[in-house]
Amino acid sequence: MNNHHSGNYINQGYYKSFQPSLINRQWSLGDMEVIQLLSKADRYLGRLDMYSEYVNIDLFIRMHIAKEATQSSKIEGTQTNMEEVFLSKEEILDEKRDDWEEVQNYITAMNEAIRLLYHLPFSSRLIKEAHKILLQGVRGKHKLPGEYRTSQNWIGGATLNDATFIPPVHTSISDLMSDLEVFANDELNPLPDLIKIAIIHYQFETIHPFLDGNGRVGRLLITLYLVSKGILKQPILYLSDFFERNRLLYYENLMLVRTTHNLNQWLKFFLTGVIETSRKGVATFDGIMQLQKNLEIKIKNMGSRGVNAKKVIEYLYTQPIIDVSKVEDLIQKSNVTAYKLISDLEKQDVLREISGAQRNRLYIFKDYVDLFKSN
Repeated sequence: MNNHHSGNYINQGYYKSFQPSLINRQWSLGDMEVIQLLSKADRYLGRLDMYSEYVNIDLFIRMHIAKEATQSSKIEGTQTNMEEVFLSKEEILDEKRDDWEEVQNYITAMNEAIRLLYHLPFSSRLIKEAHKILLQGVRGKHKLPGEYRTSQNWIGGATLNDATFIPPVHTSISDLMSDLEVFANDELNPLPDLIKIAIIHYQFETIHPFLDGNGRVGRLLITLYLVSKGILKQPILYLSDFFERNRLLYYENLMLVRTTHNLNQWLKFFLTGVIETSRKGVATFDGIMQLQKNLEIKIKNMGSRGVNAKKVIEYLYTQPIIDVSKVEDLIQKSNVTAYKLISDLEKQDVLREISGAQRNRLYIFKDYVDLFKSN
């Protein structure tokens, strides 16, 4: 990648836009540090994917996507936390509802895009569908949801005059995205898939094909690509947490490619993210398995109430915040019995009350949520 030419700045009159080079071409890996990181990233990603064989991943997918949604949206300035993701709209403070809705849209977009992968290739149609859901009914809903932009946009600054970066003119988006799509689906290209998706992410963010939501869609594409290629059986790798914690480096390394043609530095950063995120994912699943063992012991200690406790806990893996009415539905018992079960689960440190209310109390499966927050 040492001879990579990322593109050129084109004079558009009173500003210069960046016109990226096409990526569907022959590439060669020459940096040994990149190759070493690639080998390590493949190894750790394989370990993470292995859990798809040994753990009921379907139970935990919602938590993974919830974490990704909050972290990806946080990069764009939203303030929703993981606990709030699982609350209803009515339970969210008015001033936080816009943020909450954006995170919910991200979750819906990811779920729908994963479903569409069974019928569609990694393509512009898939990307546009995800974008359409992402902006539905939230800030940016008037900025052509599901359609590539038809005007110039920019990154940073108040206007084109003081922008940090100005993407290519809108008339070139069709050709650039077509090139990206062909590159993504070229099975004859010998470039390793982790390198390909690193390049795809960089190129997508450089094209910035939408008027709004480019960052969130671009990060979503990483997971979609890995699932579409069968590298991951389930969508369990999300880099937004790594990007958010290293936000300045994330933007700096993307810009470095455009200004100095240094693609290797971006690849090193991206692969480091894959390694770190995969390691944390493995630690999370190890923690889940240990938590399950501990809970089995606690359920046994609850005697006859253990059967109902198990029903509640299985639900909590997919929805870690619960109220008494939901417990009633799950165990098909009276309100009094449901409250007694909740009390027992509080004593066992399975549930913790978080609302502080006298009525309509909410309880969280704290140890489980903390696994995703700490890792």
